[in-house]
Amino acid sequence: MLLGLAFTAQSQEISKNALGLRLGDNNGFGGEISYQLGLNQKNRLEFDLGWRNSRDVDAVKGVALYQWVWNIDGGFNWYAGVGGGLASWNYDYYNNNYKYKDSGTYVFAAGDIGIEYRFKEVPITLSLDARPEIGSGYYDDDNFGFDVGLGVKFRF
Repeated sequence: MLLGLAFTAQSQEISKNALGLRLGDNNGFGGEISYQLGLNQKNRLEFDLGWRNSRDVDAVKGVALYQWVWNIDGGFNWYAGVGGGLASWNYDYYNNNYKYKDSGTYVFAAGDIGIEYRFKEVPITLSLDARPEIGSGYYDDDNFGFDVGLGVKFRF
């Protein structure tokens, strides 16, 4: 019980706003623009917009997460969250005389767990997280995505 009280009694700061990039696999979607909105000292919302624009696949993906934040020590926090999102993709593959086209939209549920470091000298936060996603209609047909991402956000 004392250990639990020690973790909850430590001072932590959640910025009212943070904006940046989250770079990871994102189930093939590539990078995301990420925005965090602090609700209080222990909770925040995160909104991410991912995109992919390659030779064969064009896609866009929006994610919303509710996160709980716990201070580890000093500028280090760990966090966990739940949420979901919506994505749309278009696949056009042409090779010699072979042509394949497909597209779709899917909804998904997502979890999130990660660690972050908040620099005190500059308003920058670095994070590393894992985000499992489950839904229907993924373009790779397995209905499960697992993403590890590195984030850099500017706090304001």
